Amino acid sequence: MATDERRRVSLIGHPVAHSLSPQMQNAAFAAAGLDWEYVLRDVLPEELNAAVRGMEYANVTAPYKLDAARILGSDLPSVNTIVRGRGFSTDAAILEQVDGVSHAAAIVGDGGAAAAFRHALPEARVFSRRGEWPPDVRDADVVIHATSVRDDVLCELGAGQTLIDLPYPRTATADAAAAAGARVLDGLEVLVAQGAASFELWTNRPAPVDAMRRAIGLT
Repeated sequence: MATDERRRVSLIGHPVAHSLSPQMQNAAFAAAGLDWEYVLRDVLPEELNAAVRGMEYANVTAPYKLDAARILGSDLPSVNTIVRGRGFSTDAAILEQVDGVSHAAAIVGDGGAAAAFRHALPEARVFSRRGEWPPDVRDADVVIHATSVRDDVLCELGAGQTLIDLPYPRTATADAAAAAGARVLDGLEVLVAQGAASFELWTNRPAPVDAMRRAIGLT
């Protein structure tokens, strides 16, 4: 597949103005010598079907990851990356940085990103306000915080546990976990991991991870 022609990659979501993905991915394209462009596309619900079907290369963010999987007829429960009409999920790519992820995992949340982690960790215990709540993660080695709640501590972790905190900037849950001695992989680390995996799906090239990290203030 040729990768050097001018292409546009869109981020489909609502809202999307807060996203750091454009600066990260445009830095990646530049570092790789690709004349590509990553742009935001704020899509209303009534526009979603046409937007998803009309995108050759895209990311999908909240609240549309579950809908994108349905529209594309994907076998995956959640889609965050589109490549020529096919749906993929790179949301759980951060798990590659966690050694020994087992059944002793917990997922807090039930949205599109949470669905991707449930697919990757089918034996994980799931906590949501529509099911089991509040979260009791004392027995979990790895906890994935996949809600949009930033200011409240939703679960308590300690030394020997790892928290994967999906929102950015860092949440109160992540701050409390770090203060208690847990390892924290925050939302910017998650963004780079999933973004690098998406980049490789679009381009068939290794992602320039260092450039991506620098672009969003990680060193």
